[in-house]
Amino acid sequence: MTEMLENRHPIHEADENSLFGSLTPLEFYDRHSVVHSSSTFINPQGLEIFTQSWVPKIPSDEIKGIICMVHGYTGESNWFLQLTSMFFAKSGFSVCALDHQGHGFSQGLPSHIPDIRPLVTDCVTFFHQFLSKYPSSVPRFLYSESLGGAIALLIHLTDHSLYLEDPGGININTWNGIVLNGAMCGISEKIKPQWPLEHLLSIAAYLVPTWKIVPTKGTIVDVSFKLEWKRKLAMASPNRKKAAIRPRAATALELVRVCKDLQGRFEEIKAPLLIIHGSEDILCDPACVQELYHRASSNDKTIKIYPGMLHQLIGESEEDVDLIFGETLQWLISKTNTNN
Repeated sequence: MTEMLENRHPIHEADENSLFGSLTPLEFYDRHSVVHSSSTFINPQGLEIFTQSWVPKIPSDEIKGIICMVHGYTGESNWFLQLTSMFFAKSGFSVCALDHQGHGFSQGLPSHIPDIRPLVTDCVTFFHQFLSKYPSSVPRFLYSESLGGAIALLIHLTDHSLYLEDPGGININTWNGIVLNGAMCGISEKIKPQWPLEHLLSIAAYLVPTWKIVPTKGTIVDVSFKLEWKRKLAMASPNRKKAAIRPRAATALELVRVCKDLQGRFEEIKAPLLIIHGSEDILCDPACVQELYHRASSNDKTIKIYPGMLHQLIGESEEDVDLIFGETLQWLISKTNTNN
């Protein structure tokens, strides 16, 4: 029974109403031998940022590595990302995550991202604090989903060493690997707003930056999850109602800008990469991550485009979820082995 639980993603124990099925959160953590904790910090904008961690119940010197999780637009650390965090934690990794400002339990105008830089800074600040709890020899990884992929790459590309390198040797720029799950390196033409609105974004963002003006073709949940019960579970999150279903004008403009900026810097990316993406993703263009794969300077890079799958790979069938996340886990473990 224990071996079966270790090899399977916790999403299989959820139902359309609860992440934890019939169990309480504490019972669920105990079932998977994971210690959960949460906290907050105040960021430079004066906002309270919610953070979490999931640590396996094993001796600290047996920790395989540290994984810093980065969620996407309208996402949060407390829902599907939590189950993936637990999957890695029960496999021997110490895992942490935060809610971006305006997302989940963090303060801020819901789903409003007029500037990506504060989100990157929040991640760097918290991840550095979490990494500093462990010896610098412990391998560290970034795992990201959707817009979190863009944020993860910006964390890797931005020089934070001036203020986030300590005598213990914890350098936030150094990663043993970055996992990009459905990364937003380019917004699919299938979901972009109709002309001429796309060309009027800069005007709308200046005049009414928080206006939920940008129409999209289908809701994010509808086009992201293949299985109906998982779409219902996505909507069951207590924080889903406050998420902006339609991107605000300034947010949409910033997402377009971030993608263009990253596309001009692909050659600067040097960390080991695992890129996983659904071929039928109509939110984040698979062609853009394929371009990233070809242009990145990383000596160690792997790409897996899964045929017929959508944006949220956790939303696929039980068999496919076990395949995708099993391969991801094996890639992470392989990087811990090469580090020893």
